[in-house]
Amino acid sequence: MKKFIVFWMALCLMVSAVSAQNKQLEKMREKEYKTKMKEYKTDNWKLFGSSRSLEVALLTHYEKLNNLGDDGREVLGVATQFKSKNVGHQMAINSACVTYAQQAGSHLQGRVLSSMKGDGVDGEGEMDHLYAAYERLVEKEIKGEMQESYSVIHDNGDGTFEMQTFFIISESAASKARIRAMENAARETEMAQKYAEKVSEFVKEGFVNE
Repeated sequence: MKKFIVFWMALCLMVSAVSAQNKQLEKMREKEYKTKMKEYKTDNWKLFGSSRSLEVALLTHYEKLNNLGDDGREVLGVATQFKSKNVGHQMAINSACVTYAQQAGSHLQGRVLSSMKGDGVDGEGEMDHLYAAYERLVEKEIKGEMQESYSVIHDNGDGTFEMQTFFIISESAASKARIRAMENAARETEMAQKYAEKVSEFVKEGFVNE
């Protein structure tokens, strides 16, 4: 009986601690939302391409990220100094793809170089071509995995606009695009083929959100 009471008290304390953490996280999320909305209103940002309100769009965006947890990644695309809103929107989409591809390339480069140096291999020069090809191909392949969450637009006051388009990517789903990109890029360098298995492991991984 005594063991049961101790166990029950420990369980209650654990539940209480988790509940307190959840409440704290919820307060931080609410503060984050209010801060972002204040920023949008101060700089006169408007929701683009949707009949919903900006408030609902932002809440939905955060909810999607929360539901995905560590598998979810936010990617921002930016377009500036454009006159056609549709053209600006496409520019923002392309910007997001480039951003993701560059992050993927940097992540892969860091992992590969660290691993190769640990093995006493100096293939940095030969691998540069691989990283460039990988980024270019990721940019192409990732478009099918990009899910636009919402876009905001701002009037620059000189006849041009600025747009920010937010995407949410599931890293587990995006890994398929990264793998396709690496398979094509690896054909262009012998070094990548030699370390194909190890490089493939790095490619399958997502990013550590900073």
